[in-house]
Amino acid sequence: MSAEEKVNKNEEIKEEIKEEKNEETTEEIQKSEEDLLKEEIEQLKDKMIRHAAEFDNFKKRTAKEREELYAMSVCDTVEKILPIKDNLERATTAAEETESGILDGVKMILKQLDEALTSLGVEKIKTIGEEFNPELHNAVMHEENEAFSENTVSEEMMSGYTCKGRVVRHAMVKVAN
Repeated sequence: MSAEEKVNKNEEIKEEIKEEKNEETTEEIQKSEEDLLKEEIEQLKDKMIRHAAEFDNFKKRTAKEREELYAMSVCDTVEKILPIKDNLERATTAAEETESGILDGVKMILKQLDEALTSLGVEKIKTIGEEFNPELHNAVMHEENEAFSENTVSEEMMSGYTCKGRVVRHAMVKVAN
């Protein structure tokens, strides 16, 4: 082999090495681009999952707020109806003393009102014979009464009510000492 042939052969080998390096570099670039794209896809998937979770939490929170708002509006309505119920109760008590036919009508109206309030989730607070509870009862009087133990409700002045677990009106009571 002559020197010229050796030089040509060396140049051919150099060219092949350059081409191989170019191919390797191209493959590395392609691999790094693929890695970047995969990473970006993962980030977008994570972002999408987070947004879906946030939306789900938003739906749950608004549903809960809607339920609470409904409960509050029912309780506000009940609060406005209770004075009417009190007056009907007073009317029945007064009518019992006069024995007129009006009493039966008022009692039917009172029964109908009680059923409507019950269907709305309104419950009367238990008082007489119960231990005084400041979260449910409003003590307006105290008395010495040996028929009841200490700190026990002995008389109810005005009924108290709860609506869906919330106190709408405290019961006005007399407490035995």
